[in-house]
Amino acid sequence: MKSIKEIRKLRSTFSVMFYINRTKIKKNGMCQVLSRITVDAGIAQIGTKAEIDPALWDAKAGRATGRSKQALAVNRILNRLAVQAEEHYAEMVESRGFVSAETVKNALKGVGRRPQTLLALFEEHNEEFAKRVGVNRVKATLEHYQRSLALLKMFLQNKCGADDISLRSMNLTFIESFDIYLRVERLMSQHTISGHLINLKKMARRAVSQGTLKRDPFLTFIPEQPAKKCRHLKADEIDRLMRLHIDNKSIRHTRDMFIFSTFTGLAYTDLKKLSDEHLSTDENGNVWIRIERSKTGTESNIRLLDIPRQIMERYRDERTEEHIFHLPTLSCMCTHFRKLEKMCGIGHITFHMARHNFGTHITLSQGVPIETICRMMGHSSITTTQLYAKITDDKLNEDGRLLSERLSGKFAIFEDGLMPVGISHNQNFRLNDDSLNPLRSKRRITSKE
Repeated sequence: MKSIKEIRKLRSTFSVMFYINRTKIKKNGMCQVLSRITVDAGIAQIGTKAEIDPALWDAKAGRATGRSKQALAVNRILNRLAVQAEEHYAEMVESRGFVSAETVKNALKGVGRRPQTLLALFEEHNEEFAKRVGVNRVKATLEHYQRSLALLKMFLQNKCGADDISLRSMNLTFIESFDIYLRVERLMSQHTISGHLINLKKMARRAVSQGTLKRDPFLTFIPEQPAKKCRHLKADEIDRLMRLHIDNKSIRHTRDMFIFSTFTGLAYTDLKKLSDEHLSTDENGNVWIRIERSKTGTESNIRLLDIPRQIMERYRDERTEEHIFHLPTLSCMCTHFRKLEKMCGIGHITFHMARHNFGTHITLSQGVPIETICRMMGHSSITTTQLYAKITDDKLNEDGRLLSERLSGKFAIFEDGLMPVGISHNQNFRLNDDSLNPLRSKRRITSKE
């Protein structure tokens, strides 16, 4: 770290001075000592806890005169305050590369003091995040942040020989070095690396928003992108999975939970907490799942179809007082997924795929409007739904066929400036909006599907 003298050479206008307002004398005959902080023509004023008899104040020196008890006590306070101001100034220049009179003032007052180092900032973030777990955040996300923090600690110790670094040191070189460390030393996949870099990027943005970092170092960082995997299974893969005979009870249970999520769109955490209180029956006898999503706090409204109803009946005897299903850990289910992949000849299965299956095959491909899908999946914005509800090839082909049939004979090419062939001059030509919307004429999904 640079010395205070070295730093002051960079910003020669930095100064701290003390003064009193002789026109504002208190009832006890004293004046409050005030401080003026100057940084590059910027000025900030702050009051001190020191009071002095105006007769004992030397305006030129900015200190009390004499060797009286009062004068010595006041000068000790002012000297200590001046040292603190210089220390805060030096720290800010070193860590941020920039400083203002106002930030020095705030530091002296203890206002807006933020971590100046990377790990301290990350730990502050995780502590705040932990308080929100169970409210509007999930434990799994917190654990991911904690893993990223642990990796950063190991990287700093093993590769940088440091326990922590200033936020200013989190530059492009640092990010690239951390990327290489995860890739070469930890042998992580590109997908896993991207997740940890995203968390580090969040810390950089947090530092910028707090004013402890002037510029986001990730602006010039171009990460390698993981190979994109299909977010959902193909329709025939879902069919193979549903028809598969499985002797192992645990693997069969995992398959059934995946299918239940496929037909309801429930995430793992929401399926795990599903209970009778989340079920309701409407006036027509239809059963609905109404549950607040753990991830966002928004409500999902899902009509219970026949397939998930059958799965609920299959495991009725295993219910507890609290939950409809007894789910194993997600890591245990992932182990079962690997076995199901081999048994069905499916490339890759994750539990989250079931939610995407719901957004594509079960809803969108069956003609359900995307606005309705948004309500069913508990999205706060339809933009999110659009990421889930990818139009399948079968849906595109079917809608294309319907569109072709409905437009057949309705349009014709103009010939030599005449009216379109097949349309009389007296015909009042008007398109029916429904004829161009295959979704409106598409049959609704039934409970048997």
